[in-house]
Amino acid sequence: MSEIRRQSIISSVIVYFGFALGILNTYLFTKEGGFTKEQYGLTGAFMAIGQVMFSVANLGMPAYIYKFHPYYKAHLPKKENEQLSLSLLVSSFGFMLVIAGGFLLKGVVDKAYANSPQVITYYYWLFPFGFGLTLFSVLEVYSWAVHRSVITNFLREVFFRLTITILFVLTSWGIIKNFDGFVHLYAFAFMAIAVILCIYLIVKGDAVFSFSISRVTKKFRKKILALAAFTWGGGLVYNIANVFDTIVIAAILPNGLAFAGIYTLGQYLCSLIQAPQRAIIAASVGPLSQAWKDKNYDKIKRIYQRSSINQLIFASGMFCLLWLNFFDGIHTFRIQGDFIAAFPVFIFIGFMRVMDMGTGVNAQIISTSTYWRFEFLTGIILLVLALPLNIKLTQHYGVIGPAVSNLIAFSIYNLIRYFFLWRKFGMQPFTVKTIITLLIAAVDFLICYYLLNEKEGFVWICLRSSLFILIYLPFVYYLGLTPDLLPVLGTLKKRMRGKK
Repeated sequence: MSEIRRQSIISSVIVYFGFALGILNTYLFTKEGGFTKEQYGLTGAFMAIGQVMFSVANLGMPAYIYKFHPYYKAHLPKKENEQLSLSLLVSSFGFMLVIAGGFLLKGVVDKAYANSPQVITYYYWLFPFGFGLTLFSVLEVYSWAVHRSVITNFLREVFFRLTITILFVLTSWGIIKNFDGFVHLYAFAFMAIAVILCIYLIVKGDAVFSFSISRVTKKFRKKILALAAFTWGGGLVYNIANVFDTIVIAAILPNGLAFAGIYTLGQYLCSLIQAPQRAIIAASVGPLSQAWKDKNYDKIKRIYQRSSINQLIFASGMFCLLWLNFFDGIHTFRIQGDFIAAFPVFIFIGFMRVMDMGTGVNAQIISTSTYWRFEFLTGIILLVLALPLNIKLTQHYGVIGPAVSNLIAFSIYNLIRYFFLWRKFGMQPFTVKTIITLLIAAVDFLICYYLLNEKEGFVWICLRSSLFILIYLPFVYYLGLTPDLLPVLGTLKKRMRGKK
């Protein structure tokens, strides 16, 4: 656990810094005099459609990497390991199929996005964005497998957002002449970080490109094909369900990209709740895969429970902080008034994120086990729930509909996975500390809300947040809610003494 803890902490610091940049970017896009709601919504549409493209193109390669990497590592010299080469070639071929489908379906897209003409205008620029995301995501998973999660988090969470900040500033200064030029450069942002990550892996000696089929691939070819097929299908339906909300809003609602912009703000605030999740997942995939290979069930159970309580502590606290300061933040930082409509979106998606974080790394535990076919089954269930709910509730309730839909669909999805791991392996992530964490967060929220809710201004945002943290963290510490906090504090104390 110490290696997972170390990488999670370093990656979390990087992720938090990246989210600080993300907050800056969100402010630049949504402030009065910034980009329009439609332009902000277009960036959200790019990300959603890019995720769908990646989901189609990867053809199950991410799961193939983190499931079989321990076998390649154990049975092959590094120079004969063709896993990365094979994964990139297959994913590139998959993206060629995406491009072919994109040209064939252009007429359908034009009709579907009649309410969002900007999507049609920049349609062909979606493809370099999606291809860059595909290459980077495959390299990212490979980096996790070789325990290089810190660099991937830096590139995705910091460097990518810093690139967007620079593009925004250059556009504001007139160096990039207009929004059209911004989009053209934005489309190649992931391509740039994919190249940087590839060069890094080569320099570190972790990326070796071999184009000969190894004995490991030949031995496990049937299992590899079965795994890739099932997890590709499961990942595809999961990612479609995960981003379908933004796509539906842009397609169904009048002036869809404006509403997509409002929804994107609510989504982004909720992504702050998820800040440590990517770091924990990245640090956990390698050890989980190795633990299944070694049949070390105690280690898997320990990772499951610790990932649950650590994520829940952060998610509950961050959700309360954002809720306490939402309206004050809109007014104080002079965000465009229409974005107040993002509040109910934030609430429903926020509850969903807290629930998802609280269930720990259940997806990674299942996908690295011999029951990875269950990933496909639960993905189908999620898609069957999410798609019709998104469409129906968007038609009836507008921009709030997809948020409600996702809360319902993802709650059922996580509940199914929870019971599967409990019944199959006797593993479940919750303890009495789970209930205590939720109670502390709720009571702390009510105290701060009733004492300081009517106060407005930057100073009151700081005071309100400080009061919440000063109540929340001591309870987490003295009640020993997470076993990882004391070792971290002990390490910090040692380093501080060493500096003295």
